[in-house]
Amino acid sequence: MRKRFSLFQILLSLLLILGAGNIAMAQTASRPNIIFIFSDDHAYQGIGAYGNKLVKTPNIDRIAREGALLTNNIVTNSICGPSRATLLTGKYSHVNGYKRNDRTRFDTNQTLLSKSLQQSGYQTAWIGKMHLNSLPAGFDYWNVLPDQGNYYNPDFIGQPNDTTRYTGYVSDLITKFSVEWLEKRENSKPFFLIVGHKATHREWLPDLQDLGAYDDVTFPLPANFYDDYKGRSAAMQQDMSIEKTMRLKQDLKVNVDYEKDYAYNRFNPEQKKVFKAYYDKIGKEVTDKQLTGKALTEWKYQRYLRDYFSVANSLDRNIGKLLDYLDKSGLAKNTVVIYASDQGFYLGEHGWFDKRFIYEESLKTPFVIRYPGVIKPGKKVEDLIVNIDWAPTVLNIAAAKIPSDMQGKSFLPLLKDEAKAPWRKEAYYHYYEFPEPHHVFPHFGLRTSRYKLAYFYGGADSWELFDLEKDPSEGSNIYGKPGTEKITADLKEKLKALMKEYKDDEGLKILAGAKSI
Repeated sequence: MRKRFSLFQILLSLLLILGAGNIAMAQTASRPNIIFIFSDDHAYQGIGAYGNKLVKTPNIDRIAREGALLTNNIVTNSICGPSRATLLTGKYSHVNGYKRNDRTRFDTNQTLLSKSLQQSGYQTAWIGKMHLNSLPAGFDYWNVLPDQGNYYNPDFIGQPNDTTRYTGYVSDLITKFSVEWLEKRENSKPFFLIVGHKATHREWLPDLQDLGAYDDVTFPLPANFYDDYKGRSAAMQQDMSIEKTMRLKQDLKVNVDYEKDYAYNRFNPEQKKVFKAYYDKIGKEVTDKQLTGKALTEWKYQRYLRDYFSVANSLDRNIGKLLDYLDKSGLAKNTVVIYASDQGFYLGEHGWFDKRFIYEESLKTPFVIRYPGVIKPGKKVEDLIVNIDWAPTVLNIAAAKIPSDMQGKSFLPLLKDEAKAPWRKEAYYHYYEFPEPHHVFPHFGLRTSRYKLAYFYGGADSWELFDLEKDPSEGSNIYGKPGTEKITADLKEKLKALMKEYKDDEGLKILAGAKSI
């Protein structure tokens, strides 16, 4: 028997359908836009908001001041490509398959943050450095640097897979392309944009307007600049020291051959003239002084930091340009802005540059987030946040489903000052790349609020234990010392539990065969 509907029932059904549609549209419209600004090798201790009084980072500081700053945000594997893979997957390197900076292609067929956001109705874009040996997936728009990219007149790979060379400085171009995409995007949908900066990656070529920006600053040597690595055999065998590894020509631009050196073959005549004039004076300075020994090492340290922070100037300035655009366009009030680096970096601590080690300067990375109306300005989060948590948190902010295979969890409740939820007390780390380029032995370990335990393998075969409360600079390895037996046994059990939780079967096998002393 065919059921008949009255006119009233038909109209009521239509109203319900339209109402449901309007509710869905309202929910989409109310969900915040999200911009994730992701730099390369930018050290947290080189940022004003993290306590540095000698450098100028007003725009990163602004995000922290108007939102939250994470004081214990750590990475799972302190190296560039793997950190980006973790951002996209919410997984450890041994699970997402990207352990090292090599020619391995990142597997884009797995669950990705970008795909989950697309499925939830977000427009997605990645502009700038990606460094994963594969093209972006899950992004409606992309325009990315090939591999590491160039500071001057860089190539960009656009859609579908075309390479175009642009004139200008890389930080400026990344911001320009980001603003252009924001202006042409579909206004009816919320957006997720990753702005991937090349700065502050080696070889630290500043923008012309930033040359000499810190020449009047004398940076104090870190207290452990002349670390003797006593009791830390793995640290002793690294090849990333300012004294021995940092190159006068390639890194510090002393007596550069501008016609043959690969780092400068992108300069146009005008750029080359200005750059050369500045660094010729630098080269003459070190040549005339005929520096050797500690005097040369300390000169290299000063030049390194002056170049590094001059490059950081362009990064911060362009973050400011993006914040200004959000203000002027009216997007700021409903846009979450995140700034983070792929990992930490050494600014002379232990006598080093680069990253890789589980030690604090490379383990911890800056992370500041502004969420108008949700995060109270000036908030600090001291809990142990891991970069596997970034993707779940972004999805939580977007009111999107968090895939079950992501290994992190959202820390949005910590940002919102909600009732204190249970949170991790220990965080797991595993680094793989060896021996090149810096001869840092592979190792794994865990960090708690007070202690750090690490095991170096692949030839080093040694344990390290640090009491961060008594020894924040990690200069005294107390592993095997009398009185540490109980805490060592407890930390080893926790390490094993974390390996099981995160399914690091390779690590478990190495742990099982690790020497006790």
